[in-house]
Amino acid sequence: MKLLLDQGGLPRSTVLHLQNAGIEAAHVGDKGLAAASDAKILDFGRQEGRVVVTLDADFHVLLALSGATGPSVIRIRIEGLRAENLASLLVNVLQVCKDDLMEGLWSL
Repeated sequence: MKLLLDQGGLPRSTVLHLQNAGIEAAHVGDKGLAAASDAKILDFGRQEGRVVVTLDADFHVLLALSGATGPSVIRIRIEGLRAENLASLLVNVLQVCKDDLMEGLWSL
């Protein structure tokens, strides 16, 4: 499972915690996408086979309007999470939803 964490409230250091848990993760800032549009981030996630993790509801709208079936998106609705808490939450979500997220058929 590969994750792509969005800008704006998702700590970049979460990537290290996820990697320590055995999850391949990257932050948009580390991929040269810090100022990219949501559509570009979705395209990048799709091309790289990554699940996008975000606080932003716009990603779901873009997917619905485009009719795309991927990439899957995990929307975090708890703002201000510290990196280790966010990583722990994501590990739990992946344990429950991994197969569905990999299929790219829906988003949380």
